[in-house]
Amino acid sequence: MEIERKFLIDRFPESLPLESECEMRQIYISVMPTVRARSKKVGDKETFRLTVKGSGELCREEIETSVTKEQFEALCRVAEKEPIRKLKRCYKLPDGLLLECSLVDEGTENEFMYAEVEFESVAAAEAFVPPDYLGKEVTYDNSWKMNNYWKRTRL
Repeated sequence: MEIERKFLIDRFPESLPLESECEMRQIYISVMPTVRARSKKVGDKETFRLTVKGSGELCREEIETSVTKEQFEALCRVAEKEPIRKLKRCYKLPDGLLLECSLVDEGTENEFMYAEVEFESVAAAEAFVPPDYLGKEVTYDNSWKMNNYWKRTRL
């Protein structure tokens, strides 16, 4: 089960310790239900995942499995659209949670940034008080889900 809150941001946080950085490409095979293929590159290492997500806002079921580079590339051909590109940076929050910040489709007319915080429970998610540098919360606004972004910009 994925439990996360999502916020719009206008820049990467400067005052938090950077935990990791990666480049991602993702495509959607289906948007209902959500079936996504993603590559994640950290340094010289690249991994590939196929993910199926259930419906929901704050929490939803997520099933992931590894795929090979060849399978990922075949899925990209099936999708027939340019992958969404992300630069993702993860930061450690003072309470120990991880803040995942993504710059989406940099340099395009659709460029935007968002941040997510994942939680162990719904109660923890609901108790979370967002820091001031997090912008508008869009957890409950389905138009900000990446599958809907894919529909707006790729289909």
